[in-house]
Amino acid sequence: MERKAKIERKTKETDISVEINLDGQGCCDISTGVGFLDHMLGLLARFSSFDIRVKGKGDLQVDTHHIVEDAGICLGQAVKKALGDKKGIKRFGFASAPMDEVLVNTSLDISGRPLLVFNVPFIRGREGSFETEDAKEFIRGFAAHGAITLHINLVYGDNLHHINESVFKSLALALKDAVRVEGKNIPSTKGSID
Repeated sequence: MERKAKIERKTKETDISVEINLDGQGCCDISTGVGFLDHMLGLLARFSSFDIRVKGKGDLQVDTHHIVEDAGICLGQAVKKALGDKKGIKRFGFASAPMDEVLVNTSLDISGRPLLVFNVPFIRGREGSFETEDAKEFIRGFAAHGAITLHINLVYGDNLHHINESVFKSLALALKDAVRVEGKNIPSTKGSID
């Protein structure tokens, strides 16, 4: 069974299309109008081995918040849809990603119960930069709409660019781990994950 999905979302604030193949090669085609978000989504594709295509535009004259949040919502919906009934997946994923002086640990459960614990302090960069608050908004939308329990913990480090990269790399590696097919049964004592 192909684990692919396409999601489209159009509001007065954004217009986004996301396509995903969970059994890809890490290829990406990303264009959101927010350069650093495009870079982070490229890292997510590469290190998860998901093929990801994101095309989006938004009200950037206001700020980047809407496009960042809505991209997370759409990507979460796409992962959830591509997983279908989740039969055979490992379900749990764990990863640590060092990036120079930074270390971030991510643990997740594709549980059907959305929750985000984001233990990364708010760090402000230069004016107009992609801050940890932006990463949190993206990931909050992703976890909520992907129905994923997600814990992201900054162990140490202080460079904003490196922290964001480490967050997205560890998320990618944990996702790759969790969606891996290991058997034929739904990994739940309840018999379903929804």
